[in-house]
Amino acid sequence: MRKTASTASVMDAQCPSRLVLDRIADKWTALIIQILARGTMRYATLQREIGGISQKMLTQTLRSLERDGLVKRTVHPVVPPKVEYSLTKLGRTLIEPLHALCRWSEKHLPELQANRARAKQAVPQG
Repeated sequence: MRKTASTASVMDAQCPSRLVLDRIADKWTALIIQILARGTMRYATLQREIGGISQKMLTQTLRSLERDGLVKRTVHPVVPPKVEYSLTKLGRTLIEPLHALCRWSEKHLPELQANRARAKQAVPQG
């Protein structure tokens, strides 16, 4: 049975919506969306703004976001070539939920770190 928007369920192992969830739940996607929410940017600016992302990962993530219609890539016919990235209308719908997720991560970081430290101490050393 083919899934439609009204019958899509990420709980169904065969539902393509899992691929969508995988894309938007990716940390690099969340960070790229956060940066592009500020406006159109060039590749080098994106890489500089997102600490720790490799050139390969940035390129792969931008290509996936472009393929999914979340990011628009614009090539300006100048020498040297000027390439800019911006969020599409669909991509902009992710700003609010991903911003909330990023803020939640920052707000609860101390609790999470304390829980991890407690769990690590509780593990018997062999």
